[in-house]
Amino acid sequence: MTNTLHPHLLKPLDLGFTTLKNRVVMGSMHTGLEDRFYNYSKLAEYFRERARGGVGLMVTGGISPNRQGWLLPFGGTLNSIFDVPNHRKVTTAVHEEGGKILMQILHAGRYGYQPFVVSASAKKSPISPFKPRALSERGIRATIRDYARCAVLARRAGYDGVEIMGSEGYLLSQFLCTRTNQRTDRWGGPLENRMRLPVDIVKQVRAAVGTDFIIMFRHSVLDLVEGGNSWDEVVRVAQALEQAGVNIFNTGIGWHEARIPTIVTSVPRAAFAGLAARLSQAVKVPVVASNRINMPDEAEALIASGAVALVSMARPFLADPEWVNKVAAGRADEINTCIACNQACLDHTFANQRASCLVNPRAGFETELVYRPATRQKRVAVVGAGPAGMAAAAVAAERGHAVTLFDSSDSIGGQFKLAMQVPGKEEFAQTLRYFGVRLKAAGVKLVFNQRVTRAQLSAQDFDEVIIATGIVPRIPAIPGVDHAKVVSYLDVLQRKVTPGKRVAIIGAGGIGFDVGEFLLHDPAIPLPVPLAHWCHEWGVNLDAGTQGGLAPSLLAPHARNPGSLPPTGGASAWGGPAPTTLPQPYRQLFLLQRKAGKVGAGLGKTSGWVHRATLQRNGVEMLAGVEYLRIDAAGLHIRVGGAERVLEVDHIVLCAGQEPLAELMPAANAATSADTPRFHCIGGAALAAELDAKRAIREAAVLAAGL
Repeated sequence: MTNTLHPHLLKPLDLGFTTLKNRVVMGSMHTGLEDRFYNYSKLAEYFRERARGGVGLMVTGGISPNRQGWLLPFGGTLNSIFDVPNHRKVTTAVHEEGGKILMQILHAGRYGYQPFVVSASAKKSPISPFKPRALSERGIRATIRDYARCAVLARRAGYDGVEIMGSEGYLLSQFLCTRTNQRTDRWGGPLENRMRLPVDIVKQVRAAVGTDFIIMFRHSVLDLVEGGNSWDEVVRVAQALEQAGVNIFNTGIGWHEARIPTIVTSVPRAAFAGLAARLSQAVKVPVVASNRINMPDEAEALIASGAVALVSMARPFLADPEWVNKVAAGRADEINTCIACNQACLDHTFANQRASCLVNPRAGFETELVYRPATRQKRVAVVGAGPAGMAAAAVAAERGHAVTLFDSSDSIGGQFKLAMQVPGKEEFAQTLRYFGVRLKAAGVKLVFNQRVTRAQLSAQDFDEVIIATGIVPRIPAIPGVDHAKVVSYLDVLQRKVTPGKRVAIIGAGGIGFDVGEFLLHDPAIPLPVPLAHWCHEWGVNLDAGTQGGLAPSLLAPHARNPGSLPPTGGASAWGGPAPTTLPQPYRQLFLLQRKAGKVGAGLGKTSGWVHRATLQRNGVEMLAGVEYLRIDAAGLHIRVGGAERVLEVDHIVLCAGQEPLAELMPAANAATSADTPRFHCIGGAALAAELDAKRAIREAAVLAAGL
């Protein structure tokens, strides 16, 4: 079957000296495999699988041109002929599958987690413990030569080109913006001086590699930090870079230290594509739209409209390496959609772990987690159709086993059905769509509305039984916990209870924050949240006429004013019609935890701050070190820091942890026989310390791969 719905997305792009087979770019993602020479065979297979999946152009994770540019000590570097053979493994694998690949040259600047860091000025980054040394004139010249040498070596290694990283707050951004460039020499001050380093780098790289080698520049079109560049400056830099020899502009959004989310799941799809379209009008070379584009309809619309020439999707290719082939075959409903959770990709990267994917645990582990055909077909029962159960059933069936999936509810999904109710997590519904299609294609027998017993399982002659029944909420031992004011988070998210206007939430883990955001949402605002409202909420000016594209947020506690008007720039500054008023928080909330210390400290590294900021902006009182005394008609009685107080609330929502629901597992000392099925326990049923879909899905895949 040939795709007729996305013809522009699949159309080749002629660059003059080479042609890209479609308009899809797999953007750069640092997997961690780049940093050690002995992992390059694994890295090659990671890229091979995605080249086989049909993507037109891929970009590697960041590779440093010198030691000062390392992200991590001894991080991925290409500055010696001896590094070339490892990189050639990658390029050979990609070319054997008919793909093209660029190597990203990334100098971390002050973002490096190592003692050799340098920058435009000796100004420490908030995300690295090391204060940089300001590059001298000699050091700048050496850095330019290092970029050119790195590009030459990349060509020798077989890459089709390089992407020069000039966004996200790395070294070239640090020279381009007054936030970090406080120099008074010819490399600082007016924009003509601040842009000198990236322009000279592109000139030297072009001179070194010739005209038949792709140079893509990752250009920051919206810095989202104070002291960032305005739109006029963004355009002037781009035009100078184009003259210097850039073939393609990729677009970058936000610095890593920005306090505005740019890629988490709550960011509207294609939120920043309009900026790429504006840049496309200012330059003659192709421009790539990026950030929160994960499905073909949005991508096709951008290309078909002529707004941009290409679209970049990074994490979507972690989730599904076959993304392009599925689109080309008209099977978009089979795409394993990136839900932008960051839990196994960016959270791993910033914790110096190998990047993978929550919904695709094979990502980054292509040589280790292999789904080979089963040598003998077995009858497999999977009990529980949550994330763990769905994954186990799908993998086992695809390997050739006869699988029956049981669930006591009327549909698949488990805890994901709750998660998708939370504003900003609507993408979780895509995972259920994907698994629904996958389970059907694999021939899994679905049995719903049945709470199966161990005796029933034993009577049906199964060889293997996988218990993936998940969890039950923990009920804390608080006097009065059975009061009518007390409700479970399950009842709230399933909309069985509508809490009043004043609510206390007991438990500040991921579920507590999700419930908080659910309760704060005004049902009058449609979901997913419109782009205009999101920009207004976070203070983003998509006109980018201000420094860094920042605008005052009308929802900030210090600026909340129902009568406030939008900032100068009008409706388009908000990405659409700007609301003239923004209401007070929909509810007054208290978020409580027993532990002392930071509330929500266990949330994800790259997304937890977004959830905390959302609650703080809406006036949620977050309390740590709470002792729960009792619950009665007056409300929730607590003690904090030795002082007692009563929270006069309408409802108290319990989010105080979970207990494993593993009642179907036989006792450890239970007698077995040759006719007895083997029982396995995975996901929350095995460990319910905190709901962890990443662990659950990976456990399921590993188990099913070995049956």
